[in-house]
Formats: sequence, structure tokens, C-alpha cells
Amino acid sequence: MTHTSPDRGRTPFFSRPAVRRLLPFVLISAVALVFIFENRASVEIRLLIPLVTMPLWVALLISWALGLLACAVTARRRSTRHARRGG
Repeated sequence: MTHTSPDRGRTPFFSRPAVRRLLPFVLISAVALVFIFENRASVEIRLLIPLVTMPLWVALLISWALGLLACAVTARRRSTRHARRGG
């Protein structure tokens, strides 16, 4: 009678492709969020015509969120384009 281990077809957590793609995003996001929330001074920002005074962390957080949105839209467009092509 042979004894087989229950972990026999399982890959380690950090070797999974989804985790390997997500890990750099999580690390960079953590560093970015620490940087954002450490900058709490008020600044004046010109938005084309109006001059707006707001905390720097709000402006950085808005920029970070817009960057995430642009990345998500680009990734989604790329995945649907590859799905249509079949490759």
C-alpha cells in the first residue's frame, strides 16, 4: 500500500501565476500609499484655470487612483483584444 501526500498536485502559493503577477502591484501600492499619507501639507495646485488649495495627500491619492483606473482599462482592453484574436 502506497501512501500519497494530500499536497501532491498543488503548487506553492507564491508560485502561482496570479499571485506572482499581483505581488509586485501590492508591494508598490503599499509603498505608494505610505508616501501619499505621509505628505499632509496643504499645497496650491493649478487645474488649468482655477487655483485649488488642498492637502497634498488628496492630490497624490487622486493621481494614484487615476493611474490605477488607466491601468485597469488598458489591461481589460488588452485581454479582450487577445481573446477575440484567439491568442
